Amino acid sequence: MTAVQQQVLQQPLAMPSFEETVPLMITFAPNWPIRTVIFRIFGTAMILGSAGMWVMPGTSVDPDLIVMKLGLSFFLLLCGMVLLMMHHVDNQPDAYFDPIRREVRVLQKNNRGRPQTVLRRSYESLGSVKFHERQMDLYDVDGSILMRLPLASTEVRQALRTQLSGMVNIAS
Repeated sequence: MTAVQQQVLQQPLAMPSFEETVPLMITFAPNWPIRTVIFRIFGTAMILGSAGMWVMPGTSVDPDLIVMKLGLSFFLLLCGMVLLMMHHVDNQPDAYFDPIRREVRVLQKNNRGRPQTVLRRSYESLGSVKFHERQMDLYDVDGSILMRLPLASTEVRQALRTQLSGMVNIAS
């Protein structure tokens, strides 16, 4: 081994300080925003329909019909609530970029509302990253897209670019 190689091996890896690089958390955006709007419109219509069938004039007071109306209104209320809550912001996973551990973690809330790690990848195991105007695409080693994340501001974009530089192939 040469003297230069021994000197390089003896030097510890420079860990980034917390003051220089701040961990970033980015929430995934829904894939189809128009679908979310349509679900909310139909969910609201179902909830209003479940209450509206009781205030409509001219209904009969037949006990069998009242039981059927009660079952139908309960069904419409539950379906409307499901459609309203299906793509709620709280249900979206978060991508956490940790500069100290040099890894990205995807956190999803479990049944109790606590974040649970769904995916953990080190920066070295990622293929490449491509930054766009309002989003970033993170690719796997084989070239398939791993995740697509929205970028809220240019500061977040610059911080991610700084964190990932030297570890991941960056394409603009």
